[in-house]
Amino acid sequence: MRMTTLIHALLVLLPATAAAQFLGMERAALAEPFRGVTTSGQPQPGLFPIKSTGVSTAPVTAAAEAFLAGLTDAQREATTFPVNDDEWRKWANIHRYERQGVSFTGMDERQRSLTYGLLQTSLSAKGLKITRDIMRLNETLAEITQRPEEYGEFLYWITMMGTPSATEPWGWQLDGHHLVINYFVLGDQVVMTPTFMGSEPVFASGGKYQGTRILEAHRDRGLALVHALNTAQRGQAILEATKPNNRNRSELFRDNVVIPFEGVRADALNARQQSLLIGLIGEYVGNMTDGHAKVRMDEVRQHLAATHFAWVGGTDTDSTFYYKVHSPVILIELDHQTPQALPGPRVPTLEHIHTVVRTPNGNDYGKDLLRQHLQHHQHDPAHRHDRVH
Repeated sequence: MRMTTLIHALLVLLPATAAAQFLGMERAALAEPFRGVTTSGQPQPGLFPIKSTGVSTAPVTAAAEAFLAGLTDAQREATTFPVNDDEWRKWANIHRYERQGVSFTGMDERQRSLTYGLLQTSLSAKGLKITRDIMRLNETLAEITQRPEEYGEFLYWITMMGTPSATEPWGWQLDGHHLVINYFVLGDQVVMTPTFMGSEPVFASGGKYQGTRILEAHRDRGLALVHALNTAQRGQAILEATKPNNRNRSELFRDNVVIPFEGVRADALNARQQSLLIGLIGEYVGNMTDGHAKVRMDEVRQHLAATHFAWVGGTDTDSTFYYKVHSPVILIELDHQTPQALPGPRVPTLEHIHTVVRTPNGNDYGKDLLRQHLQHHQHDPAHRHDRVH
């Protein structure tokens, strides 16, 4: 049924050949055993040990329990999945996609409040703001296109994997147009990737949410770093001086994509340039709560020397461009995309931006942590991960 629904939806949007190609991508991706983003096809082992971070996840667990308790029995049944279910990998940043779980449109006001509570507890104030602003800009897009059945503030879905617990693995996913957050919890460890954030448009010049804008700091920090490079460093970092098409490589159904290191290495940067690079990474990692963001940035700093920064496109303030930050433990992509819902020539525009954050080498969705946990408890009958009801 899911495939049939998706076929009908995509045929409206795409020629039959393109729709078949997209569906083939989905089937092929889910048929592959999960490996994660790598540089060679084989994940580097030993990067993500199970350990105590000292940062409590109790508030997130309590908020998730309250969210589930606020659902009806039918909603809870539709929303909950085993912790190791392929549902983690069934996300898409496109708007016409058959999603699972409960949507904001299907919630009453109390349920929406509990869902926002889960987001507020899981994310930093900055992370919550950009999440809500992406949803608001999707409403702006509905106003512009007059297609409320396809776009809108509440066309976002929540699924819960596993049972919220202080000791057992679990997590939640938010999935919708231009906004996907995967949030895995094991003890006091958190993995918040893959995370997709973007919008078309990135600024609401009118309508219900006039004045809303996103991703300015992400653009500006990238430009500040590339401008700080000297001539030799820019020669390494800038792969191409123009960007005629879309470049992001780690979006939907690309869990196992092989992406080589490219660009200038951080150990070739001076202290000021490294500080700008860390600030750029922090702009994305800072969507997590402060404590878990610090844990994540400590992990990033441990591999800073092996971190690469690459650029495609112009470097003026009004240029369209793509950049990539890539290390053994983090991958960040920002890409100015061609218009899709809005009119304009089919060249990258400042009004359509995609960003993706990944944890390479097998720990997207907390998969490596989950693998280690299940291996440790594989002979313990108390540690079963059946479907939650």
